[in-house]
Parts: sequence; structure tokens; C-alpha cells
Amino acid sequence: QVQLVESGGGLVQPGGSLRLSCAASGNIFSIGVLAWYRQAPGKQRELVAAVTSGGVTDYADSVKGRFTISRDNAKNTMYLQMNGLKPEDTAVYYCNADQVYGFANDSIRYYGMEYWGKGTPVTVSS
Repeated sequence: QVQLVESGGGLVQPGGSLRLSCAASGNIFSIGVLAWYRQAPGKQRELVAAVTSGGVTDYADSVKGRFTISRDNAKNTMYLQMNGLKPEDTAVYYCNADQVYGFANDSIRYYGMEYWGKGTPVTVSS
């Protein structure tokens, strides 16, 4: 139905920047909410930032002022610009899609489930 592929992760020094991308493909009419989550070793997965189809955004307190989430609805693509990276930002970053609708014959179908990408690793270290 829907596939999510992240890219842009890598190794960066503290204070550096990275831009993550998430491309959604498949039978998609619309995606209500796109979000970035991350999971550091030994920790639970946590929400980093989210953006609605209307452009409303939300951020974890730990990344406010440093990260910027955006999306291109026409391309079903989401981005995360990460500036001022810190070692504690080290994690695998996952793309999440929720409130997804697809085409079904002559109508629209609500899938009723969330979708996840496989993740892209980000390492912040000197």
C-alpha cells in the first residue's frame, strides 16, 4: 500500500547540520500527518517532530529552535533540517505516516493504520 524510505543520515561533528528526507510511495491520495521519530541505543522511540498536510508543526522540546520539519504534499516527501547537532541527537531516525488515504476504484479509501520507514542512522561525534 504505502512505502516510506528515509535518506540523508550519516556522521557529523557536534554543531554540524544534516538534512533528512522521507519519500512516500504507493497508492496514496493524501497523508494527514507525517512525523520523524528517533530511537537511541537502549532508549525508547520518541517523537522528534510532526507536520500536518496543512503545514501545522510540532516539535519535541529537545529539538525546538534547532530542527525544522517541512513537507511537499505534491511529492509526498518530508524533510527534517537538523542544525546545531549534539551528541545526544545520535539515533536512528524513522519516518512515520498517519491518517493515510488511498485510491479505491472511483472513491477514496482510509487505510486505518500507520506506516513506518526502516530508518536512517545519525551519529553526532567528534
